[in-house]
Amino acid sequence: MMNPDTALPHEVDLVKKQELEHLEFGSKEQVSVVDPSTTNVLLETDDFGNEIVHIDQAASDRLRRKIDLHIVPILALQYLFAFIDRANIGNARIAGLEKDLKLTGNQYNILLSTLLNASFSFYVSYVIFEIPANLFTKWLGPGKAIPLFTVTFGILSLSCAFVNSYGAALAVRFLLGLAEAGLFPGIGYYFGRWYRREEITFRMGLYIACAPLAGGVGGLLASGILKIDGIGQVHSWQQIFLIEGIITTAIGIAAYILMADRPETARWLSPEEKKLAADRIKADQVGSTTLLEGINVRAIKEGIFATTTLVNGLMFMLNNITVTGVAFFAPTIVATIYPTKSTIQKQLYTVPPYIVGALCTCIFPYITTRVKRRGVVMLCTAPLVITGYIIFVSTTNSQARYGALFLILAGSPSFGAFTNGWAAINVASDTARAAALGCVVMMGNCGGLISIGNFLNLATNITVLGLTGYLLLFIRHNNKKRDAGNYDHHLVGVRPEEAYKLGNNHPGFRYKT
Repeated sequence: MMNPDTALPHEVDLVKKQELEHLEFGSKEQVSVVDPSTTNVLLETDDFGNEIVHIDQAASDRLRRKIDLHIVPILALQYLFAFIDRANIGNARIAGLEKDLKLTGNQYNILLSTLLNASFSFYVSYVIFEIPANLFTKWLGPGKAIPLFTVTFGILSLSCAFVNSYGAALAVRFLLGLAEAGLFPGIGYYFGRWYRREEITFRMGLYIACAPLAGGVGGLLASGILKIDGIGQVHSWQQIFLIEGIITTAIGIAAYILMADRPETARWLSPEEKKLAADRIKADQVGSTTLLEGINVRAIKEGIFATTTLVNGLMFMLNNITVTGVAFFAPTIVATIYPTKSTIQKQLYTVPPYIVGALCTCIFPYITTRVKRRGVVMLCTAPLVITGYIIFVSTTNSQARYGALFLILAGSPSFGAFTNGWAAINVASDTARAAALGCVVMMGNCGGLISIGNFLNLATNITVLGLTGYLLLFIRHNNKKRDAGNYDHHLVGVRPEEAYKLGNNHPGFRYKT
């Protein structure tokens, strides 16, 4: 049971209320009752008809927009430069990195794959670190942990400007991968402290859009930086790492000042808004008596081994083969298509496909907020990527292959938002969400282990399409079992204030499609 000395005020009030009330389980039909005196007031209940919280919907909408303005831009900016710092080695390659470091054979590819776990030692360390990194984020607080990650990989990216050998570059890129490991799942977890389940996927799309946008911004930055004659002893490709690393570090410092761990600690929210923010999340957590439970093994296992977590992790892994491959090799692909263009022109040619990708990564997740279905939208976007790879394998025409880049980048990056958002909303507790997102991102980054050709990229994206259909069928089947009362026995002998420990086994929990 919750300790009232350490609990937040609204948590103590909620537990006392539940201890005083005698809860009787009523209809198994999900109920949403609207006060007839106003359409702005929404009374939400769980699947047994018990009132959870009373929310003014108009005030909730205003608060959501305020939260958007305060937290989405700074998170998106951090992720933008994380991806720029990850992928700028592609820009540095065509600016002379290979020649200056005297790379031979497959050493450049190893530099890339070190960041993406392809060497065995790094693969093991990254896999081990991903989930603990997100639990560390929960323990320290995302308002502190996420900026810490950003500052760390900013400094490491800056350090890449001063490497003078293959071994030194390998070591720095290895550390850069570790520093970045906690950022992606940490941001997804952070959204869970501020947004309701149906709101998360679109917000994830807003910052994941920075992945394809990073390719465009990185190309523009690189082309601009390369026009500088030199900064002291730093020149050409070294300037790319130096300047972009300094920018990233500055953004991380600003984020530490601007970010709050949770609504209750946000200086820019009034007491009434803080309570409403907590109520909005509370209404979304069936059977729970606390917004932020302590870290515990039960919830960690629940988050990692949920079917929705594992299937989304597998889809993210297969999708990431495409996303990371395009991110690292787009400059090289463009250089192959347009071999007679100048270095700066080649950098600029990478920009338009990335802009289209960024727009689609916002548009497709936004559609899910309107239709309240993720899987159906995924079934519609996956064919874009499949079509792009069909073009790649069926023609050598440079214009057609350049057009295929647009299709691939229009469809693939949005799956990062879909899979992580879908996993985040289908676990019942704060700790389970942290573990689930750590697992999905860990599996997703394993996609960078695999460097494959166009035919296999085509096959992986067809597999993603099939897995999406499977997960939709699983969710619908499981929810029907809950509607039929097959999970009611889990509540027998359980006190109301302890019901949150049931997690996904709570009869009132429903998976979201």
